[in-house]
Amino acid sequence: MTGFPISEIRESFPSLESTDEGRRRIYFDNPAGTQVPRQVIDAVTDTYLHHNGNGGVFNSTSIAADATATRAHEAMAVFVGCDDPGEINIGPSMTSLTFRLAQGLAREFEPGDEIIVTRMDHEGNVSPWLMAAEERKLTIRWLPFNRDSWRIEVEDLEPLLNERTKLLALNYASNLTGAVNDIDNLIRTAKSAGALVYVDGVQYAPHHMIDVERLGCDFLAISPYKFYGPHLGVVWGRRELLEPMQTYKVRCESDDLPDRFMQGTLQFELMAGLSGTIEYIEDLGRKVNGDGDQRNLIRAAFQAMEAHENGLTQLLLEELTSIPDITLHGPANSNSPGNRVPTFSFTHKTQKPSAIAEALSREGIFCHWGHNYAFELAKVLGLDLTEGVVRVGLAHYNTESEVQHMLAFLRRVLA
Repeated sequence: MTGFPISEIRESFPSLESTDEGRRRIYFDNPAGTQVPRQVIDAVTDTYLHHNGNGGVFNSTSIAADATATRAHEAMAVFVGCDDPGEINIGPSMTSLTFRLAQGLAREFEPGDEIIVTRMDHEGNVSPWLMAAEERKLTIRWLPFNRDSWRIEVEDLEPLLNERTKLLALNYASNLTGAVNDIDNLIRTAKSAGALVYVDGVQYAPHHMIDVERLGCDFLAISPYKFYGPHLGVVWGRRELLEPMQTYKVRCESDDLPDRFMQGTLQFELMAGLSGTIEYIEDLGRKVNGDGDQRNLIRAAFQAMEAHENGLTQLLLEELTSIPDITLHGPANSNSPGNRVPTFSFTHKTQKPSAIAEALSREGIFCHWGHNYAFELAKVLGLDLTEGVVRVGLAHYNTESEVQHMLAFLRRVLA
């Protein structure tokens, strides 16, 4: 963590100064949504002040709105590592976009074709495929995860693949356990069987750089509000798959990409904030001595964020797993931070997750509890589906003192 400009970073996030009854907030609810930097706030505010309108006509506000949408698609293309902004779909949420794409893709499959979904995924990458399969009379195959490695293993995937397999939907990292899948091998295995691969990268994107061309998947979904941006969803998809796909749109909408997937009036102010998100990450790359083009600056930023977060992860894992009667649901090896993102879910032998979460929140330590929409995963782990787990997660603006404060308070509560 040497040389990481944590003070400058925290100054970039105005909400980190917020207090409740004089108590400063500690944001450990990051897996559910991060705070936003000034670049995002300023971009959204500027749009409302100077460019608030609709696109498609000749006045200055409309021209600015169209340019805002174009910049947002270009920024997201850079972020995920593709050269074609037309391959970027932006919408209200990852889940809504996945439902839309699942409907379109399923219309190209035949009754009896198969879709593989996992016991590890967020419902946003499960329910859309279940509903599409029901409507098109497709067969669902369930892919388990390994309880020892906490990951989906290739040897469990291979027996499910056959000539009828059309698509594998899986996550890059779990939003409940924090486990990171060996996505490269899983994608390669599925593609070798002729299947499309739809990756939920929502929990991975705030912590590690995304490169869709290197991965070789066909679709990748992310949520900007979980990597310091506005409440939007983004899905990258290959042009050769998006162009012929039957999509749900009004008849008079263009068939060009990305227009054919843009339903209704665009959220221009949020798209402006999305570009501000990438500006912030690039600026962080410069602060940590990165140089070169946008991708190199983003790479430098993520390398610095990873190093900082890995130090906090090791501290939190070592201390959390030493608290009596706590069960950590996820990888616990503090010497292998690469096996997980900094999302931690736990239960206690006697105290309910809701009670623990309420106590933490009263102390100003923000967290989440419940199954967190990892519905199948919660069932496999035998969790109470009402109570679920206590979930805390780190971001690069968190500090060692915040982690120590949370751990000390947690020990007192559980004692």
